[in-house]
Amino acid sequence: MSFTTRPTLQGTFGMVSSTHWLASQSAMAVLEDGGNAYDAAVAGAFVLHVVEPHLNGPAGEVPILLAPAGGEVRVLCGQGVAPAGATVAHYRGLGLDLVPGTGPLAAAVPGAFDAWMLLLRDHGTKSLADVLRYAIGYAEDGHAPVENVGATVESVRELFETEWTSSAEVYLPGGKAPRPGELFRNPALAATWRRLIDEVADAGDRVAQIDAARAVWRTGFIAEALVRQARRPTLDTSGTRHTGTLTAADLAGWSARYEAPATYDWNGWTLCKAGPWSQGPVLLQQLALLPPELPRYGSAEYVHLLVEGCKLAMADREAWYGDAAEVPLKELLSAEYNADRRALVGDKASHELRPGSPGGREPRLSAHARVVVTDEPGFSPMGVGEPTVAKNPRSPVPGEPEAHPVPGEPAVHPVPGEPEVHPDGTTRGDTCHIDVVDRWGNMVAATPSGGWLQSNPVVPELGFPLGTRLQMAWLEEGLPNSLSPGRRPRTTLTPSIALRDGVPVLAFGTPGGDQQDQWQLHFFLALALRSPVRGGLDLQGAIDAPNWHNDSFPGSFYPRGMRPGSVTVEARTSPEVVAELRRRGHDVTVGDPWSEGRLCAVARDPETGVLSAGANPRGMQGYAVGR
Repeated sequence: MSFTTRPTLQGTFGMVSSTHWLASQSAMAVLEDGGNAYDAAVAGAFVLHVVEPHLNGPAGEVPILLAPAGGEVRVLCGQGVAPAGATVAHYRGLGLDLVPGTGPLAAAVPGAFDAWMLLLRDHGTKSLADVLRYAIGYAEDGHAPVENVGATVESVRELFETEWTSSAEVYLPGGKAPRPGELFRNPALAATWRRLIDEVADAGDRVAQIDAARAVWRTGFIAEALVRQARRPTLDTSGTRHTGTLTAADLAGWSARYEAPATYDWNGWTLCKAGPWSQGPVLLQQLALLPPELPRYGSAEYVHLLVEGCKLAMADREAWYGDAAEVPLKELLSAEYNADRRALVGDKASHELRPGSPGGREPRLSAHARVVVTDEPGFSPMGVGEPTVAKNPRSPVPGEPEAHPVPGEPAVHPVPGEPEVHPDGTTRGDTCHIDVVDRWGNMVAATPSGGWLQSNPVVPELGFPLGTRLQMAWLEEGLPNSLSPGRRPRTTLTPSIALRDGVPVLAFGTPGGDQQDQWQLHFFLALALRSPVRGGLDLQGAIDAPNWHNDSFPGSFYPRGMRPGSVTVEARTSPEVVAELRRRGHDVTVGDPWSEGRLCAVARDPETGVLSAGANPRGMQGYAVGR
């Protein structure tokens, strides 16, 4: 057994893994109190809103994958749509060529709250008050925040103090940012949940109360406050104050919904993902591109193969994925299509964006992705078009030092997706994750995000801000991911559930924007290709294994940059592998030793009933608990 930072936990009662120890332990407390995996996930999710407010919030979004014991895997879509007034013409009329990265113009209909309520209503056993009490306690009585809450607030202090003053009231009380070791409170958020519980208390039984809470979110005091905030002129990344497009009708007319997952079978496994309104099928396409025989795990040839396959899958994401068009997913995952695509992978690194033509269709790329041939930094040899913005080579891992391209060179800044805010309002938000499996075999994986403290001003009456997911849609007509009223902007959020011989055995995921399905592929293959631990899956070993990512495609976050040919690896990668990758033409950045990936995972052995869990050590806040 190889050395790991922590043990892979094993037990039979229940397991939780999340990106914050308080969320993990709150979810575990629900399991101990007789709740099931879905009760626990909802409780943990609302705690994540409190303890990781720079990474997610109630008005953000969440895709949830659930595998009920003895049932089929389903996707619960908590990604809200573009409001009715969010048209390309409206944004172009404001002089914009990209949706701003912050402010109410970037706000979709909030989706996370309703999705969690549907999960609780349909699959849980606990009451609304039962699952919210942990979040209320930490918001009202306080919690010791992680370093990056305060660091994020400090990075945007000037904006909060001069423009987003409602955010300053919550996150700069007395002019002081949250600090580790000192209790931080959000009384406005606690009051919102207490008022919600009070308003629905007389609605009837557990189910009726949850439905009443959903109605309050859509049409009651919460909806009214969200719409008021959307109509307030707000300084955003464009440098101008704008009002948003969200209306009462938009909120009242939307609800979360269940869908069938996108799936792919590989070597006895079935991987389940959200559909191509997310980037989830990118993981499936990367698996479909693999040859029958893989190079030695961890070798330069192995990394090269996965990087080049990722570039092809991400190019297809840019050309084909989105809610504004029919996505030819069957063809994209077909053996014939991937055999042709696999032949494009050579010995040298590609610096081109090469979408395929499934079924003979012509790929459609945004003008932003069709950039001119040039040697200048930040440009890509991908055809005729306009220049784009360079994406910097670092993974979104809160708390990690800056990466260095080569020894002695200056540090570089994080890629879009990082929880970093600049005084001009430019935001780079990140994400959370939570996985739960209970003693009955119910399993859930969810990746909450959006509604970050740096996305929009705090709604003063509620204690949390609107989200910014519309920044991922293009302001061009006719693209699969064009900004379209009533359609979901394509999200990077992409939890996973894996089946073995048709039985759910593994739930996993990670924050990290565009990196999520890169890190998840590397994690999954580490499990599938390496020896097990204690008779089960070596979750912690696969999480701890050196990871990497590339940025050779347009980023999903404003300002949508890219770095063709780039690969960022952890310093624990062998120098021989790095040298060989560079020889093959990869632009390699060697990051810090623990800087790639923030994976969480839980598993269940269907033969023995043994449960297991692991959590990411990077950033020093993710934790798995269980017994």
